[in-house]
Formats: sequence, structure tokens, C-alpha cells
Amino acid sequence: MKRLIIIVLSILILSPSFGSLFVYASFKINQKEIAKTICVQRKLAFNNCNGRCELQKSIKKYSDNERKMQDSLKEKAELVYVQNTIEVDLNIVPSIESKENTFTFFEKKPISASNLTFHPPV
Repeated sequence: MKRLIIIVLSILILSPSFGSLFVYASFKINQKEIAKTICVQRKLAFNNCNGRCELQKSIKKYSDNERKMQDSLKEKAELVYVQNTIEVDLNIVPSIESKENTFTFFEKKPISASNLTFHPPV
């Protein structure tokens, strides 16, 4: 199932780069019909075009669409968003120092230690 999803996503990602190949392949598949019905030179006795004029039109149309899409992407990419920040004025507050001593000094050695906190490594 993963392989199928990977293959499908890969094809979808690579399909825009093979656009002109798809146009050419569809032309080759329908070349005889295009030469008989759509081609400008179909009424000439010695028709050497074989529908290539329509292929050129299709490729030009595809490349124009690609160019339009790229231009629209460039326009979207050139937008710049600016956010105004609020200036915050921080006043320096003088620190209050206490005069009394908050530390406790032991003159004697401790009697015991907690076994829950201090234990040998396992």
C-alpha cells in the first residue's frame, strides 16, 4: 500500500515537468485524425504537414500557460508582509537587598542522611 501511494505521489509531483511530453504523446496517438480533420493544410494534394501545425499550436499554448502560471507564482512570491511591533519601555527597578542573613551555618557534622535521596548506584 505504501509503495502504491509513493508511486502515485511521485507521478503527481513529476507530471508538470513532463507536460510537453504528454502533449506530444496525445498528438502521436491522434495524428491521423488531426491530419484529416483539424489540420489547416488538409485540403492540399501533397500534404507534408500531417498535423504538425496543430502540434506546434498545442505546444505553444502549453508553454504560454506555463509562463502565465510562473508569472502568477512570482507575483505571489513577491508579497512582503510587515508586522509592526510595539515598543516596550522597561524601567530598571532597583533591587532590594535584605540586610539579614538568610543562610544557616552548621558548626557540627550532620547526624544522618536520607536514604531516599542518597543511595549507592545500582
